[in-house]
Amino acid sequence: MPETTENGTGRRKAAVARVYLSSGKGKIKINGRDFREYLCRGSLANVVLEPLDAIDKVDAYDFNINVKGGGLTGQAGAIRLGIARALLQDNADYRPVLKAAGYLKRDARRVERKKYGQPGARKRFQFSKR
Repeated sequence: MPETTENGTGRRKAAVARVYLSSGKGKIKINGRDFREYLCRGSLANVVLEPLDAIDKVDAYDFNINVKGGGLTGQAGAIRLGIARALLQDNADYRPVLKAAGYLKRDARRVERKKYGQPGARKRFQFSKR
């Protein structure tokens, strides 16, 4: 196993991703599996690759990622933030490009809680005059 050089943590919704970056040939492992196999959908795989596409270094780094919590969409967003933060630790020159693309910003949106007297967060029970 190559020596790990940098790491980054990403969070989105209930998902937390720990990203370990090392120089390599572009291999990305999520929880011990290939990232395309783990994420199932091509659109989610593209979300993970966005920070690497922004700096044109798709084949320059290997990533070993541990992710838990949430669903696949939240995990993909957490991994994207973790990769961007790990790249920033490796080379500070990437900051303007990653920041302009919005990859260094944590997405704080969460599921709104259900309120009492209602069937959901915003939905109301059907009103009847009689």
